[in-house]
Amino acid sequence: MNIDRLKEFCGEDWNKVDLRMRKALKSDIGLLNSVNDMILSHSGKQLRPLLSLLVAKACTDAPLPEDSLRVAAAAELLHNATLLHDDVADDSDFRRGNPTLNYLMGPSVSVLVGDYWLVAAMNEIQGAGHFGPRLISIFSRTLTHLAEGEMMQLQKARKGDTQEEDYLKIIFRKTASLFEAASLAAAISVNAPAEVEEAVRKYAVSLGIAFQIRDDIFDYSPGSDVGKPVGVDICEQKITMPLLGAFRNATPEEEAGIRAMIGEIHEHKEYASRIIGFVKEKGGIGYAGKRLDDYVSAAAGAISTLPESPARRYLEEMAYYVAKRDR
Repeated sequence: MNIDRLKEFCGEDWNKVDLRMRKALKSDIGLLNSVNDMILSHSGKQLRPLLSLLVAKACTDAPLPEDSLRVAAAAELLHNATLLHDDVADDSDFRRGNPTLNYLMGPSVSVLVGDYWLVAAMNEIQGAGHFGPRLISIFSRTLTHLAEGEMMQLQKARKGDTQEEDYLKIIFRKTASLFEAASLAAAISVNAPAEVEEAVRKYAVSLGIAFQIRDDIFDYSPGSDVGKPVGVDICEQKITMPLLGAFRNATPEEEAGIRAMIGEIHEHKEYASRIIGFVKEKGGIGYAGKRLDDYVSAAAGAISTLPESPARRYLEEMAYYVAKRDR
């Protein structure tokens, strides 16, 4: 799947979303405008607003209303706000292969700009002409999930006791919840019936979980083109699907030893390579790949009841793209 082809398919609607984001971020502070332009120039794949537009188009044959454009813009604004905050929480110097704002201008600026993008996102939703209260409720719930996900991940990192159930709760809140909001709000914006809302909601949750599992596989994959070195998650004491998969093929003693290493990783960075070796030896990456495929299949199946259309086919393609992407 080619992202540029998706943008071309969305056509003028995509151009309107891009323009809406830029207008939402406009300020009379020159420095803030420069920073915002820099972030927009390294905006990555922009999957969430594209997902939102595709869902809206899959749910209606009519031209998209302004509310659909607002929802798509808000999804991307909110996503970037969370990244700016995450870079501070994780003390990240690089993202998507480029220096972070946290690195260039410090954590205070990154937090303040993140707050600015967050407010811009909520202003877009607040301005919705129809279904406004419901859309606000959906995005507010997502903000709650995002905060809870970060705190749960921190709690589990400190304890070192993450199980697969915990991991899935964390990645739903940290990643899939925004996919869910972008898709569900898009369906609502075109007044889709309840059964269609539920179909795209299930699609988006499975897609978001698959997306994060794929991202976590990259942490054990030298040579992947994701803009960050291998082993970052391990050094941040994050136990993700590949390691959980390896534990399934390990003895209790082996698992306890690896969990102990993760607890001491800040003092012993050399443990990272040993943990990566353990994951490969115990088939952890293969297990994670199977779980990834399960969620991709669930995503594709969820929208099989939607009417046949180019937009639905692109949504199916997006699910398989998430499984096979190399960045």
